[in-house]
Amino acid sequence: MSSPLHIALGLTDTEYALLLDRLGRTPNSLELAMVAVMWSEHCSYKSSRIHLRSFPTTGEHVLMGPGENAGVIEVGDGVAIAIRMESHNHPSAIEPYQGAATGVGGILRDIFTVGARPIALLDSLWMGPLDQPRSNWVFKGVVRGISGYGNAVGVPTVGGEITFASTYISNPLVNVAAVGVTRADRLVRASASGVGNTVILIGSSTGRDGIGGVSVLASSGFNDAEGESKRPSVQVGDPFEEKKLIEACLELLDRKMVVGIQDLGGAGLSCATSETAANAKMGMDFYLDRVPLRELDMEPFEIMTSESQERMLAIVEPSRVEEVLAICRHWEVVASTVGVVREPEVGSDGRPVGMLRILDTEGGEVLGVVPAALLADEAPLYDRPSAPPADLESRRLTEPSFDVTGIDAELWLKEMLFDPSWIYSQYDHRLFLNTIVGPGADSALIRVASPEIGETEFAMALSADGNPRWCEVDPFWGSAATVVESALNVAVLGAQPKALVDCLNFGNPEHPVVMWQLKESIAGMTAACQALEVPVVGGNVSLYNEAGGTDIFPTPVVTTLGVRALPDELPKCTRARPGDQILIIGSDTSGLAGSFAAVELNGDRRGELFKCDLIESAKLVQFAISLSTGWREFGISAITNVSSGGIALCLAEMALEAGVGIALDPSDALTVDTIFCEAPNRIICATSTPDSVLEAASGMGIEAKVIGSVFGDRLTVPNLVDISLEGLIDARRRP
Repeated sequence: MSSPLHIALGLTDTEYALLLDRLGRTPNSLELAMVAVMWSEHCSYKSSRIHLRSFPTTGEHVLMGPGENAGVIEVGDGVAIAIRMESHNHPSAIEPYQGAATGVGGILRDIFTVGARPIALLDSLWMGPLDQPRSNWVFKGVVRGISGYGNAVGVPTVGGEITFASTYISNPLVNVAAVGVTRADRLVRASASGVGNTVILIGSSTGRDGIGGVSVLASSGFNDAEGESKRPSVQVGDPFEEKKLIEACLELLDRKMVVGIQDLGGAGLSCATSETAANAKMGMDFYLDRVPLRELDMEPFEIMTSESQERMLAIVEPSRVEEVLAICRHWEVVASTVGVVREPEVGSDGRPVGMLRILDTEGGEVLGVVPAALLADEAPLYDRPSAPPADLESRRLTEPSFDVTGIDAELWLKEMLFDPSWIYSQYDHRLFLNTIVGPGADSALIRVASPEIGETEFAMALSADGNPRWCEVDPFWGSAATVVESALNVAVLGAQPKALVDCLNFGNPEHPVVMWQLKESIAGMTAACQALEVPVVGGNVSLYNEAGGTDIFPTPVVTTLGVRALPDELPKCTRARPGDQILIIGSDTSGLAGSFAAVELNGDRRGELFKCDLIESAKLVQFAISLSTGWREFGISAITNVSSGGIALCLAEMALEAGVGIALDPSDALTVDTIFCEAPNRIICATSTPDSVLEAASGMGIEAKVIGSVFGDRLTVPNLVDISLEGLIDARRRP
C-alpha cells in the first residue's frame, strides 16, 4: 500500500493537518511539494529555532545579523565585512566532488547577495579514518571539489581544519565559511518590495539535478545503501558560471539597479520567491514558462523545487529592466523576466496577506497559490523531548581508566602529529595577493581590500574550529571551550574578535539525547559569546547526521572573525629563536577527559571535562592581542594557544615551525594528564624578555610562568618525551 503524498514528501500527518488548517483547503500537488521543501528541517530549522534565540546577535558594529543571507559587521571608515557559514554534509557523503563544490558555490552566493565581494573561504572537514576505503574516497573527492570550485571561481581558501574519526565513517561533515568586503552603504537585502516591480531570474538554467537537494537530503538520515538512489538529488556546480554571476550581480548592486536580491539555495525557486515576498509583506506572480530549462518536459513541482546552482532572483523597477538585462548580456549571463510583485490581499482576519501565485504563463492558468509567509515563516516549531545519556553521571564520575603510568608519551605524541599541507596545497590561497598569513597557522590573516573599496588600513583574522571529543563528553563546556579556542586563535594574531558564525552538526533530533546535546551546546556557546562579547551574526544547523541509526558525535563548528590594524610587516609570531624562554600563560589545568589521547587513542569517553573560566578567558584574549601586536616590546618570537593535543602537541608544532629544539624545565613535575590536557584557555609563547611578559600578565591578574627554553635539536619533556626534530618530522609526514 503506497504512502500518502505528504508522507512521501517528508511531512508528518500532524504537519499536514496543520497545513490544511492554515491553508483552509486541500493543497494540490505543486503547493504540497513547495510546502514540503520549505517546511523541511534544513529550510525551516523547526527543531532548533526556538533554542537559537538565546544567542547574542547584536552589537554597535553589527549591520546584519541572523536571518539575512550573510552576517555583516562594520569595521570602520564605512568598510563592512560579510561572513557566512554553511554545511553540505549529506550531498558530500553521496557525491563528494559535487557535494563539496556546490557547498562552496552556495556560500559564495550568500556573500555577494548582500553586495559584498567574496575574498576568502575556509573549510572544516570531518571524515572517517583514511584506512577505510570509502572514507578515503569521500575525503579525496571533497578536497578536489573545494579546490576545483574555489580555484576556478577565483576565491582563495585561506584556512580551515581537518579531523579523521570513526564517528564520521558513514556521515562525513563538510562545513564551509566565506567572507566578503564592501562599503556599508552598498548593502542589499532580500526583499521583493514595490508593487509592479519586475522579478528577474539571473544565471544558469534550471534542471533536474538537485530536485529537493539539501532540503531533502539534510532533513533525514540515510544508510550507505541509499547513496546511489539519492545521487540525483545532489546539485551540479559550474564555477565559471558562478564567476560571471558574481561580476554581473556586483555591477548591478554597485549601480543600485536592483531593489532586492536573493540567491537560490535550498528549496530553489520556492525559497527565493516566498522569502523575498514575505520579507516585503508583498505578493508575487511567477510565470513558469519564462524559466530557462536545461531539460524538456519538467513538471511545475520540479521547476519550483530544483536546486540547480548559480542562480539569483532580482527585484527590479520596470524602468530599469532593460539596463539590467543589458548588463547580464555583457557578462554573458542569462537573465529572464519571470514575474511581478503584487499588492497583498486582505485575509479572512482583515490583515494583508502576500500571496505567491504560480502561473503557467503571464495571464494564464494559475497552478498554485500559497501565502508567501506560510512557506517562509510559518513552518511548525518543535521543542522536542530531550534527555541526557543514561550513563552520563557514571561516566563523569569515572576518569579515563587506562594506566597513565605505563603510557609511552612519545608514541602518543607521534600519533597526534599530522601534516595538513597535502590538503591546503591544492587550494590557491594567494589569489588577490591579500593573504598575509595563510593555512597552517592558528588563524588566517587577510587584508581587507577589493576593487570596490580599494586598499584599507584593516586586516581580518579568520579561524574555523570544532572539537566533537569535548562535546561528546560535555556539550555545554565543550561548546564553550570551542568558542574560547576560536577567539584565542584570532587573538594570537593580534585581532580583536568581532563576530562569530556557526555550523551546528548534530544527529537525529527525534532522539532525546541528540536534542539534549544541541540545547546544551547552544547554552555553552551563548555563555562563552556573552563573556567574550562576540555576537553570533549567522549560522547553520545540520541535523539528521546519522547512519544506520547511529548519531555522530555532537560537532558544533564556529568561525570567528577578528579585526586589527594592517600590520606594517609580517607578524613575527611564528618562529621561536634559540635562547628564548617558553612561557605558559593561564591557569594550570590537568585531566584527559575529552582529549585526543583518551578518546581517539584509547576509546575512552569517560571523565569530567575541564571548565574554562570564561571571565579569565576574556582577559586572556585581550592579553594575547597585546602580546601579538606588541611583539617587539615583549620580545615575542612565537605565540600560540593550547588546544587539541595539549601542551605536548603545541610545543612539538612550535619546534617544527622554528626548526629548533625546546626543552621544558625539569623542576616542573609534568605528568601525562598535564601535557596532554586540552583546555584551550592557555597561551604558550617564546620570548627573549620573559620578565616583561610576566609583569604584564601579573598586572592583568593572569597566571604566567616560565616552563622551558628554546635550544638544541630535540623536544624534551623530563621523564616523558625526548624526540629529535627529525623524529617529529618523520611522524608528521607519515601516511
